[in-house]
Amino acid sequence: MNKKRIVIALGGNALGNTLPEQMAAVKITAKAIVDLIEEGHQVIVAHGNGPQVGMINNAMAALSREDPAQPNTPLSVCVAMSQAYIGYDLQNALREELLNRSIKDIPVSTMVTQVRVDAEDPAFLNPSKPIGKFLTKEEADTVASKYGHIMREDAGRGYRRFVASPKPKEIVEIKAIRSLVESGEVVIACGGGGIPVTLQGNHLKGASAVIDKDFASCLLAKELDADYLIILTAVEKVAINFGKENQEWLSDLKVEQALQYAEEGQFAPGSMLPKVQAAIDFASSKEGRTALITLLEKAKDGIAGETGTLIHK
Repeated sequence: MNKKRIVIALGGNALGNTLPEQMAAVKITAKAIVDLIEEGHQVIVAHGNGPQVGMINNAMAALSREDPAQPNTPLSVCVAMSQAYIGYDLQNALREELLNRSIKDIPVSTMVTQVRVDAEDPAFLNPSKPIGKFLTKEEADTVASKYGHIMREDAGRGYRRFVASPKPKEIVEIKAIRSLVESGEVVIACGGGGIPVTLQGNHLKGASAVIDKDFASCLLAKELDADYLIILTAVEKVAINFGKENQEWLSDLKVEQALQYAEEGQFAPGSMLPKVQAAIDFASSKEGRTALITLLEKAKDGIAGETGTLIHK
């Protein structure tokens, strides 16, 4: 089998929702990743941070409520915090799993990664990503007046903060990530889609936004000239007519066909659609690039062409 350079985008289900859940989940996640490393592939890991950044955001908001001297913590700082502690758990689990298999010459490191977005991105005019906990109308009004947050009713369960989800334009630390990858390390990068920043002269300013981790992983894979982008999700394959009587699982998709299905509205926005869009973007960016969407535990079988949904030119 040819040795490949693979960027893996881990979904939230690979990390759990709480600290103890995450500690248990990363052990299973590490096994699936080291399976690929053991085959000789070079692996770079990106991940989401939905539950984790929400937990941090809630904790920091509670701190500022309890202690008026504590200013509100910017969302970009919450993303940085989530990158560090998810990276800490992941790199320890990967290191342990490598050593368990007597692989002693592959270091693992986490890169706290900033991702530049365009300050003029139209997403800033229409914040669409809910974060944090559900609040009553009164609580939401207080938060909105105190911090200027955009609060909206969400799913009939209360009010939440909504933030923008701009497209990633540049991975600020890409040269450092590339040099670590070239030296043979397993690198964890672009956690939670990266810390969103805008460029102001030479200054990088944190933005109140969350970047979709699948789009950030796609950019990372392109920048590292990866052969594969594996987007892990809660289903083994992508389907059309999902949940209907004529549901059909897809194993092999050309870019044109995937685009057509996306335009037909076959994939749910905020769920499968960004995964398919990122897969299409990566697969169409250069000859020989393939995207795979599958379950964590099926990643190795997917690379072998035995399962998952492959998207290619």
